[in-house]
Amino acid sequence: MTTKELAIKSIKQLPEDATWEDIQERINFVAGVRKGIQELDAGKGIAHEQVKEEFSEWLSS
Repeated sequence: MTTKELAIKSIKQLPEDATWEDIQERINFVAGVRKGIQELDAGKGIAHEQVKEEFSEWLSS
């Protein structure tokens, strides 16, 4: 599915009374998710164990 097709599909899922802000928020959300998936596919993610360690450090301070 192309980016344009995905954007149109996402907008069509919004309620009929969606505002411009709702549309913008949906597009930004989908773009962010797609970017995150691409980064994970490229090996740029953080290991789950590392995240757990960092959270435990933050929460214990």
